[in-house]
Amino acid sequence: VVAKLKKYLLPPALIVGAIVIVVILASIRPEPPEREPMVTSMLVDVIEASESQGTFSVQAQGIVRPQTQTSISAEVGGRLVEIAEPFVAGGFFKAGEVLAQIDPSDYEAALLQAQAELASAQATLADETARSEQARRDWERIHGSDREPNDLVLRLPQVARAKASVDAAKASVLRAERNLERTQIRLPYDGMVRARNVDLGQFVGAGTVLGVAFAIDVAEVRLPLSNQDRAFLNLPRAGDVGVSGPEVTLVADVDGQMGQWTGRVVRTEGVIDENTRLSYAVVAIEDPYQRLNPSNAEMQTPILPMGTFVEGTIEGRAATGLVELPRSALRTGDRVFIANDQDELEIRDVEVIRATTDEVYVRNSIYPGDRVIVTGITAPIPGSKVRIRRINNEAVLRLAPEEATTEGGDGS
Repeated sequence: VVAKLKKYLLPPALIVGAIVIVVILASIRPEPPEREPMVTSMLVDVIEASESQGTFSVQAQGIVRPQTQTSISAEVGGRLVEIAEPFVAGGFFKAGEVLAQIDPSDYEAALLQAQAELASAQATLADETARSEQARRDWERIHGSDREPNDLVLRLPQVARAKASVDAAKASVLRAERNLERTQIRLPYDGMVRARNVDLGQFVGAGTVLGVAFAIDVAEVRLPLSNQDRAFLNLPRAGDVGVSGPEVTLVADVDGQMGQWTGRVVRTEGVIDENTRLSYAVVAIEDPYQRLNPSNAEMQTPILPMGTFVEGTIEGRAATGLVELPRSALRTGDRVFIANDQDELEIRDVEVIRATTDEVYVRNSIYPGDRVIVTGITAPIPGSKVRIRRINNEAVLRLAPEEATTEGGDGS
């Protein structure tokens, strides 16, 4: 009987005893100290917002072209008997310098003939004038001064015919002189030869194109501008020729070296291209080959060859009163991230006035001195704690594009 009681009662008794012991131990165990919850903060780079100074600038590209270019054509026919040394592609010449000479012998003979005909016509006029005067004297001797003789008596038609012959002969002389002068090929400006199409001894007719040359006093660059670009520039109105526009700085690679030149907008073309929706401002650059102004040669200013591709920066309107930020600080939806005085994340909507590749100009909701976050944040939550690392604007511009715009941040 005792063995049976042990068999059935001992296991439950052991279980109850173990439970009692666990309860007693739990009741006498000391409470663990409470730990404050860990607050996670994100390390972010910030810059200090600053008010923009100076003026806006607009960048555009264009090709240098001559302001004046001429297709040199023969005005009279003949054989080329002389070609000047500068009349070669790349040659410089002075205004009025003879570039080529057409055989003048036939035109000299024509001039002599015209002069002889003029002398003959003048002699005939003198004879007819004398006859007319003698006829008047004879009339007055016979009839007195009471009656006026008619034109036929005074031989006035013959005098008029002789005067007309003199005028025609003078015109022939003038034409012969001009034709003789046209045998010498000249241009009225200092320039450079772009191409020559003829050679010594070649026969050319009137209208034959001998070559192409351009003036070197002024070069032009057509800079394409969008509607947004034009809003920040003080450009001359279409049709305002000779009005001085904004200054333009041009840079280009010439002979492996970067050069810089200063030009000025002299006109706008006043037409918007239907395909690109762009219009053009024309920039003038004086003395591009540095041959007309001795001071440029002394300063060793680089030449600006025609056909050079240049990048131009046009000085625009005043940019004061706006906040200037690096382009990477602007977020989708025209927002910026701010670290407030409590080192918490704020998201502010701003009004973008102008955005370029590197900078953005904004207003509203942001003020000079605000700490602007330039680090990308994947899931920005207003009020999140941030840890600050200050950098300057130049450092932001030196960042690679992926560094400045990658979404994410360091958490700890």
